Amino acid sequence: MIYITRRERFNAAHKLYNETWSVEKNDEVFGKCANANWHGHNFELIVTVKGEVNPETGFVMNLKDLSQIIQTEVTDKVDHKNLNLDVDFMKGKLASTENLIIEFWKILAPLIAGHGAQLHYIKLVETENNYVEYYGN
Repeated sequence: MIYITRRERFNAAHKLYNETWSVEKNDEVFGKCANANWHGHNFELIVTVKGEVNPETGFVMNLKDLSQIIQTEVTDKVDHKNLNLDVDFMKGKLASTENLIIEFWKILAPLIAGHGAQLHYIKLVETENNYVEYYGN
């Protein structure tokens, strides 16, 4: 089994805020991330796929195709957007990095499978100190 990885970047704003809680409770749990005026991050999205090497191409999956899928289906939809307000697949969900990466997985896994590979792992870096890793269900 061979693993290949592609990194993409995007910038987005969000607010961590549970509408069913009081302002005080949100501030207690989410701190500055509950700021009424939002806040943003320079995200780094790392996607690893796995599979067998195609003897005709020498690839598990063409990295150009992987990049295009990530850009078209994910980063173009979140880059310079407000994750809470502008992103359809985040509607009704708390815009945490954990929820975001789960939604990315749901989008990418079937598209990557259509190219003969399997999504293995996604890493979403929010800050230099905070990131989330996801291996699927």
